[in-house]
Amino acid sequence: MAEHPAYPVGLRLAGRRVVVLGGGQVAQRRLPALVAAGADIRLVSPEATPSVEAMADAGEITWEQRPYAEGDLADAWYALIATSDTVANDAASAEGERHRVWCVRSDDADRATAWTPATGHSEGVTVAVLTTDARHRDPRHTAAIRDAVVEGLRDGTLVAPHRRTRTPGVALVGGGPGDPDLITVRGRRLLAEADVVIADRLGPRDLLAELPPHVEVIDAAKIPYGRFMAQEAINNALIEHAKQGKAVVRLKGGDPFVFGRGMEEAQALAEAGIACTVVPGISSTISVPGAAGIPVTHRGVAHEFTVVSGHVAPDDERSLVDWPSLAKLTGTLVILMGVDKIGKIAGALIAHGKSPDTPVALVQEGTTAAQRRVDATLATVAEVAVAEEVRPPAVIVVGAVVAVGPHGAA
Repeated sequence: MAEHPAYPVGLRLAGRRVVVLGGGQVAQRRLPALVAAGADIRLVSPEATPSVEAMADAGEITWEQRPYAEGDLADAWYALIATSDTVANDAASAEGERHRVWCVRSDDADRATAWTPATGHSEGVTVAVLTTDARHRDPRHTAAIRDAVVEGLRDGTLVAPHRRTRTPGVALVGGGPGDPDLITVRGRRLLAEADVVIADRLGPRDLLAELPPHVEVIDAAKIPYGRFMAQEAINNALIEHAKQGKAVVRLKGGDPFVFGRGMEEAQALAEAGIACTVVPGISSTISVPGAAGIPVTHRGVAHEFTVVSGHVAPDDERSLVDWPSLAKLTGTLVILMGVDKIGKIAGALIAHGKSPDTPVALVQEGTTAAQRRVDATLATVAEVAVAEEVRPPAVIVVGAVVAVGPHGAA
């Protein structure tokens, strides 16, 4: 007779007793979801992995440091049996059967009364995948299906219509340093749901090609400014489209609040009464040096890193950067928007005590197919940047970390 398929159900375990037998790797993988479900978790095991022990120390679970004993499942709603003792597992399963407790067994799924599906989450939805044919049970296959569905929901390639009223507003989305794969999951999902996208030049442009035809894409650099300053025009465009009831995404390069004027836009939206969601992005200040093989910190080399804007030269009265203090730091200096000012910046650092031999790297178009790295020193960087025709966008890294690693100058 063919085996009946398992009946899928979602257990509401908040405040209810769950017993976990065994504190090894299986428990370490399963416990976080049980903790998130709000279960009253009782762990019975002579030993536990450091991660499981940390959960007990934090009060997330109650750990009884002993082997399984008859009666441990008497007051449980659900049990995870994951010890290395088959005799104990059999006894616990039998006890669960007598007390009508659903039991998952890590050592023998066919003798369990419940199975743990491969699960994933996306925007308030839990995806759970079970194998229906016990003769061809393959956890890797179910996990692959789970991953494909969750990834589709997250990146917008698998779209399910919302049966709820969508609240119009603006999302300030940090698109990351340039590689379209480095945008956050949430940012990609909001892009898939947008009616209007107002994009920066430095945003991940490849993502725009994936948008459906009905989405209006506006290049922020080409918004007619009229009597307004550029930023005021962008603010007005965001407000106008949002007031029309549209879901608007402001796609920015890097992170919205790292030299991105994101707060200016958020303030303008707040004054206009427009709901605003901020989605942080991977900043080029860390990711671009990393992609070029440069760690901004390294044990024994740099214990701090400082990020500054170089769009204003050190001798410009508008500069807010304390260049004399920066020259005295022993850590890493990361400079954005400083390619055309690098000669004056290097001169200021040297004048205030930085060694002319300090390594410098310029990473152009970081994380993209056009990425390239040019190495120099503070004494030579101005000349090298011109000779190598380094162009924005480029991240400049100053410090001993430039010489660390296989691509270093040393």
